[in-house]
Amino acid sequence: MNWTEKQKMENIITKEAKLAQLEKDIERNKKRMKQIESSKTWHYSKLLRNVSSPQNEEEDRERLLEEMKNELINTREKVKELQLHDRNLNSTRIAKLVRKAKDDAELIPLLNRVLDEKQQQETNYEETLSFIARHFQHATQDEQNFIYARVLEGMKIEDIPEFIVRAGLTETDPISLEQAASFRASLSMRMRQKQLGSNLPEWLLDDKQAAYQFVDHLGIKRPWVSDETYTVSSLPKQEKKVIKPVDAAGSRGVYLIYSIHDIVDIKNQRTLTRWDDLLESMKQDLQTGDVEADEWLMEELILENEQAQTPASDIKFYCFYGKVGLILEITRFPELMYAWWTDDGELVRTGKYATDLYKGNGVTEAEIKLAEKVSQDIPAPFIRIDFLRSEHGLVFGEFTPKPGNYDEFTDEVDRWLGDLYLQAEARLRQDLWEGKAFTTFKQFEVRLKQDGNI
Repeated sequence: MNWTEKQKMENIITKEAKLAQLEKDIERNKKRMKQIESSKTWHYSKLLRNVSSPQNEEEDRERLLEEMKNELINTREKVKELQLHDRNLNSTRIAKLVRKAKDDAELIPLLNRVLDEKQQQETNYEETLSFIARHFQHATQDEQNFIYARVLEGMKIEDIPEFIVRAGLTETDPISLEQAASFRASLSMRMRQKQLGSNLPEWLLDDKQAAYQFVDHLGIKRPWVSDETYTVSSLPKQEKKVIKPVDAAGSRGVYLIYSIHDIVDIKNQRTLTRWDDLLESMKQDLQTGDVEADEWLMEELILENEQAQTPASDIKFYCFYGKVGLILEITRFPELMYAWWTDDGELVRTGKYATDLYKGNGVTEAEIKLAEKVSQDIPAPFIRIDFLRSEHGLVFGEFTPKPGNYDEFTDEVDRWLGDLYLQAEARLRQDLWEGKAFTTFKQFEVRLKQDGNI
């Protein structure tokens, strides 16, 4: 149902409701008039009513109407003031409120008050939405679907009433339960499964060395990586290498060594011209907490353009068991920029990195197929597969079971990815039911157990 159709349906339902209410008012007024006319007061005041002039009665009615209009205007103005107040309560004002509470040693009372009010408000909203939906249980199919869809917009998954879910399972014209799908919710539930002790397959690949073992058996190109870890004091002087922390997250503590006198500090977007400057910068990373431990890896430097010494861009595929949903393209030097793509080559806005987007170069169909093939060898509904774009094609980077800040996607993107997650779960379940062996992954898991890594 498009926007115009939604507006028409909303108008129809509103007009029908007003008409029904008007008919009730007319009947109620008729009954009230009969009660008044049969009362003793009406009979005793007959003489006075005869004395009153029609002109005075008309003036009284006009004065009453004017008073009602003024009252309505004042009420509307008050509502506008409340709405304006709500709009002004933005993140900046909230941050100031929290800081002041902290300075006044009132942070815990504020937290308790906010939690209580939020719970009560959400309960009120949920019950109101549910009661509104119930009033349309016996309405026409179009009206019912329209109201149910609007109600779903304001409900969390766990609050959707059973009778609305039931309406989505009917054979004729079922309501869409799209609002029930959520990538955020699916990943959060997956993390809860991990917390409860489930040995989730995708998390076996979270370790970079283990991930390299897996892609080696798949025949996927990857960078050379040192077998040992280094401290700042033991780091060997080597060119055409990348230095990064063992627990690397983003660009913190990552350095590109083109030569001993040409070293790029990715996070701080600067060039270092001496090896001692690199060591000093690494020490500062440890002191500031940007890097947690003095444990560093060295790996091959992948360049997108070797002659121009252009660093490889990152290509991150959001994979849903054999299907790519989103693709994130990142360039990190000379400035950090992002581009989001769909699997059919459309640039999209997702809500993440909204201020640093650029057009990007996109990916080929063959590159998408490569990511999809790898994800289909992993018995998990979702995993992000990260590559580096070299001059000679994609080079594997790492697996990411839980992308950072996945809660920042817009609601629309969250629902879309949520559907992809649910579809992936269904495909995976069907393949397992039909006996898919996942031989490569099982062999990889056996080797990890033999090496004592799990």
